[in-house]
Amino acid sequence: MEYKIKGGAFPVVICDLEQGEKMVTEGGGMAFMTSQMKMETSTGGGLLKGLGRSLAGESMFLNFYTAEAPKQSIGFASSFPGTIIPITLNGTNSIIAQKTAFLAAEDGVEINIHFNKRLSSGFFGGEGFILQKFTGTGMVFLEIDGDILEYTLEAGEKMFIDQGHLAAMDESIAFEIERVSGVKNVLFGGEGLFLATVTGPGRVWLQTMPLSNFINTIIPFLPSSGK
Repeated sequence: MEYKIKGGAFPVVICDLEQGEKMVTEGGGMAFMTSQMKMETSTGGGLLKGLGRSLAGESMFLNFYTAEAPKQSIGFASSFPGTIIPITLNGTNSIIAQKTAFLAAEDGVEINIHFNKRLSSGFFGGEGFILQKFTGTGMVFLEIDGDILEYTLEAGEKMFIDQGHLAAMDESIAFEIERVSGVKNVLFGGEGLFLATVTGPGRVWLQTMPLSNFINTIIPFLPSSGK
């Protein structure tokens, strides 16, 4: 499989497949495909696995697209302005991502729910207890809000992040929520009570415009029902 990402702020990833190669996405992820692509819909591993994905913010059912002839193409478009990032899984590494991040993947990628191990991260983290986990072998494409910043943390190196800006991370990254210190910082800092703390080693992907922030920005400008 070869791919290219086009579209600027409204991106689409176009995957070029040889005969027999397969891609998977959730319902509505496919934007276009050539004529000799075959679609099959399933839970991708049974009812419980489908229910687990629905808890993680994704569709219960997945669509599998198989090239039935050489040189077939399929495009997957992001559902909001942002960035599509390609991540290669080699069978030994795993990626943890925010809800709704999954766009498409090669057939060898496993998509599962992931629970925050620490209770405080579950209660106060912006994504709650349940995230998404990607394992296996192949390419996975994630859709990220706004632009993307990638950092590689050394062992023991820490970074503090506003919760909504944490898009994805290697499973080797330790994730915790810490309370903002200082009464004035809490009351007037505008950053909320808690920040996410990530500790290396591993990669971290940050998004510049979380969809929740964007919605909160435009709400004051929307007409009310009384007008």
